[in-house]
Amino acid sequence: MCNRVAVTALPSYRPRKALGQNFLRDANIARKIVEAIAPGADDTVLEIGPGEGAITLLLARQVKRLIAVELDRRALLHLRSVLVGTPSEVIEGDILDLEFAPLAAQYGRLRVAGNIPYNITSPILFRILDGRRHIVDATLLMQREVARRLAASHGNKEYGIPSVFCQLYADVNVLFDVSPQVFFPRPEVTSSLVRLRMLDAPRYPVDDDPFFRAMVRSVFGKRRKTLKASLRFFLPELPEVPLPVDLQRRPEDLSIQELTLLANALYQGSAGGVPTA
Repeated sequence: MCNRVAVTALPSYRPRKALGQNFLRDANIARKIVEAIAPGADDTVLEIGPGEGAITLLLARQVKRLIAVELDRRALLHLRSVLVGTPSEVIEGDILDLEFAPLAAQYGRLRVAGNIPYNITSPILFRILDGRRHIVDATLLMQREVARRLAASHGNKEYGIPSVFCQLYADVNVLFDVSPQVFFPRPEVTSSLVRLRMLDAPRYPVDDDPFFRAMVRSVFGKRRKTLKASLRFFLPELPEVPLPVDLQRRPEDLSIQELTLLANALYQGSAGGVPTA
């Protein structure tokens, strides 16, 4: 039977559905997650939404600095009391509004960790990718189906926008699954712990990052269409230049390298004059 004793004394408040809170209540799983993060004495770890603090104190005892970002004011007082005497701080706020650059300038590049809410997983991931220059890696607990999408290869039905963006900018590893039984309230899905280790440069050269992202979002928005058809929603007229891929293929069949080559050719052929969103 699983040990469901929390790492720290439980606070008196209950999880809020509106905040997507599912609190980890298993000390063994908490330790396993921290072992997977492998915090070092010179690390600065930024924890997203620590909630009851299942892994927070474990991390704070092993790193140079722990920065916990929490939106729930009820959790703030609990966390601050738990973390007394540790090299830590608790920031009240939304991770989607947080700027990584000032923290990295003060403490060095960050290591990110957290049990992130299922309802805002994608925005958090893209926020982390946008701040990748200030981040070493991110070890995140998320819905298993989402984790599989991040690691999916082209030609797989799970391959899509998250797969392309995450694998272009990071090494993606799904570490292990976590049962819903170790959370309160119990979610209806299994979770997975995923590590994104940021690359120093995109895996393949990209001439213009906003152009590339806009193209990928556009073609995968019409993923069942051929590239020739789906690209018309991005560029009303294709530039008359040689293209590196067959436009009769579908977006999901293109590797990340092929997508970058296509975007670069379109960008160069349009002289970068296409507005992107």
